[in-house]
Amino acid sequence: MVNRLYAQYFALKGGGRPQHSVPQRRRRALEDAGVLLPQPEEADFLVRARARPLAALHGAFLLALSRLPAAFLPEVVGVQYAFHALGLDDLLNGTEPTLAVDELLAEYLELTERSDTGAQDRRRLAAAVRLVVRIEREQLALLAELVSHRAGLSVDARAAEIVERHRPFAGRQHKNVKIGGKLLSETFADPQFDLDAFMAEFRASRQLRPLRSGGCPFTRAVKFGGPMFGIFDEAEAAVFKEWAESVAAGEPAGAPLRPDTSGDEQAAHWQRAVLATAPPDVRFAEASPADDREFFHRLVNIEQFPNTLPLAARTAEEGLERAELLFRHGAGGRYTDASWFDYTAEALLERVDRIYWDKLVGPYRALQEVPDRDEVIFHQKTLALGSLIDGTWAYRIGNHGRYHRQSDAMLFSIYADEMGRGELAKNHITLIRQVLASMDVRLPHIRSAEFLDQGELPDELYRFSIHQICLALFPDRLHSEILGYNLGIEMFGLGEMRLHEVQKLRRHNLDTAYEEAHLSIDNFSAGHARQSAEIIVSHLDGVRREAGEAAVRREWRRIWRGYASFAWFVEHQLVNSLATEADTADDLVI
Repeated sequence: MVNRLYAQYFALKGGGRPQHSVPQRRRRALEDAGVLLPQPEEADFLVRARARPLAALHGAFLLALSRLPAAFLPEVVGVQYAFHALGLDDLLNGTEPTLAVDELLAEYLELTERSDTGAQDRRRLAAAVRLVVRIEREQLALLAELVSHRAGLSVDARAAEIVERHRPFAGRQHKNVKIGGKLLSETFADPQFDLDAFMAEFRASRQLRPLRSGGCPFTRAVKFGGPMFGIFDEAEAAVFKEWAESVAAGEPAGAPLRPDTSGDEQAAHWQRAVLATAPPDVRFAEASPADDREFFHRLVNIEQFPNTLPLAARTAEEGLERAELLFRHGAGGRYTDASWFDYTAEALLERVDRIYWDKLVGPYRALQEVPDRDEVIFHQKTLALGSLIDGTWAYRIGNHGRYHRQSDAMLFSIYADEMGRGELAKNHITLIRQVLASMDVRLPHIRSAEFLDQGELPDELYRFSIHQICLALFPDRLHSEILGYNLGIEMFGLGEMRLHEVQKLRRHNLDTAYEEAHLSIDNFSAGHARQSAEIIVSHLDGVRREAGEAAVRREWRRIWRGYASFAWFVEHQLVNSLATEADTADDLVI
């Protein structure tokens, strides 16, 4: 079901092409209708879009659900089904529906029939469907209220609305302008400001008296060359022009502006409901995992352990700082070269080429002697935990607000490949479990409590996976580091090590699907390894255009820290030798 949902998510995101995504198609439809909106992730989006509280609450619900998909999977399925089955947004925007969700629902219901919690899950799904139907009805009612409110506004009310919107930003630029015998700057600063009284005085002021040459002092001031040009947009200026003409024609004042309360009754209901909610299973405690197993368990269940986020952030930062040691010594790596170099696109591609040919492919020779079956299986176990979270480093890339740069789209596409683009058989987690099954290695689900006590995978290798998840949890704060880490891990899928693993697995008739998939999809010609370098070039090119060379240097250091932090966990011999040298130096000082 998770893979089915991901396939639909990938389609909604335009298949890795942001301009083809549903949000972008809807934005273009709105723009064609003359509705120009800021990006939803911008801090002042709700203000500039003049969103009603009910619309904000509805949007907050959908975003909150998207952040907790593991805890609320039945609800996610229900919302996905109901939202797209109703297709209200497509109807309103005049766009074509993109998903067929009947099969999704049927498949999920079939799965619940085989689940111990099936009856409860179906009730939760049905509640989510009912909630979406209610939300969409509320949205339609809100729109109807808005239309009615806007249609009922007199031109005086519309002019007053504009004054009230701009009043907080008015200041000394008005200098000696007076309305009703009082300086405009003082009037607007008055905490007892009365909008209706001001509009009546404004109506009677000399600012609206007709000029022989046409217009009035106020509308002249708003035009190009006037002291108020640029304060009001085209639509606002048109309202003021209409208002001034009505005053000049001697028309009586229309109804004053009244508050817009569209949707407020329902918004108040939801606000009360949220404030009154106290989930019984929530408690507050400081994160203090007993060991790496418990820390890992909390990270893969971060929705249940949000108090672990500060510890995850510290762990990620410590790993990045520690890895900077390889800026000086990384050239000695067996599979990587994290030694420092100044960034240019050419220098990066040259370094990547050298790593590929000198460290990954060039040293390859077929094994003359293959280890016995037990040793091959044990070595696979040392790699398995990292494979069981394959792609995790990028799993939050492409989420809302993280899908506007070309580099975001490229990394999102790589993660989609790791997920099999929604096809369960091609999902890399499926492939590694298939390999382990061929070795008769059976593991509980990675998020389950039983996995805490699994006895197959060695404890000393948990730190590699812990570091990767800690990076992944902070896709904004550690975006650049994730790009560097991505380069390291995608190149690691190539060359000598994988080829040797394939040879060993084949000798003992063990499954090679996971290794072969990486040798193919990570290829250096056009696969993930090459794409990972191109992502960095694309990202830094954008940084250069927006912020200049100094910003490129800062971001490059962060990217290379990410690469070095991957190298730290795979270059065991090099890291151990550096630790030995440090210990020896300490002994000499003593």
